[in-house]
Amino acid sequence: MKDLRLFIIGIALLLCSCNAQQRVLYLQDVQDGSVVDIPEDYQIRIKPLDQLTVVVNSKNPELAVPFNSSSSYNALSGIPTASNFNSSSLQVLTVDENGMLNLPVIGQIKCKGMTRAELSQVIANKIIEGGLIADPNVNVRFANMTISVLGEVARPGRFEIAKDRITILEALALAGDMTIYGNRENVAVIRERDGKNVVSVLDLRSKDIFDSPVFYLEQNDIVMVSPNKYKAATAEINQNRSFWISLASTAISLATLIVTLTR
Repeated sequence: MKDLRLFIIGIALLLCSCNAQQRVLYLQDVQDGSVVDIPEDYQIRIKPLDQLTVVVNSKNPELAVPFNSSSSYNALSGIPTASNFNSSSLQVLTVDENGMLNLPVIGQIKCKGMTRAELSQVIANKIIEGGLIADPNVNVRFANMTISVLGEVARPGRFEIAKDRITILEALALAGDMTIYGNRENVAVIRERDGKNVVSVLDLRSKDIFDSPVFYLEQNDIVMVSPNKYKAATAEINQNRSFWISLASTAISLATLIVTLTR
């Protein structure tokens, strides 16, 4: 009988262990050697109200100065003064609601839907076509490339992204990964589309996430990790415990007061 009890306990512990592992593992249906096609050319594209920095360079630095937002000019001669550009001195340009970017000298350029590289090439072509600089080198960068990760992660917060492509798995890594209480089958990505917030829900236990349009994140996306049922149950128990402790404490205080008054 004793051996039977030990066997049953062992089986129960094994089943609990397997169940716990299934709750926390990512990509449970991926086999060793599996090949998943992902869009290699995926890059973040410019949206209305994005903030960008645009720097134009040339072999002759003075020719490039008027095109740069942080340029300064000699007030007497009107000749541009070359300056040393760095990330802290660059003026941030905002794409308007119609997807247009207003650039010095060049004027407005429609950039909605372009990648950084595509916009850089369009600006360079306009400079060359205008006979302004023969050898422009244009560098466009996002000034507001951030994502937010909230909920059951180790370090929730807002994170600046230095590259043009980041996956939801990389975003979770930035936030220190999910806690053991994170619900891996219910991770929401909130993305703004045409003035509306669109919510997509992912099951990170499945390889189907690779086919999701939100597997690659975009600027200002919000990732929300909901708690699993075990965290919810724990929170409810703690809340009830706090209530009963508070009630007992109040009752003791009231009883003490009554005893004091009746003496």
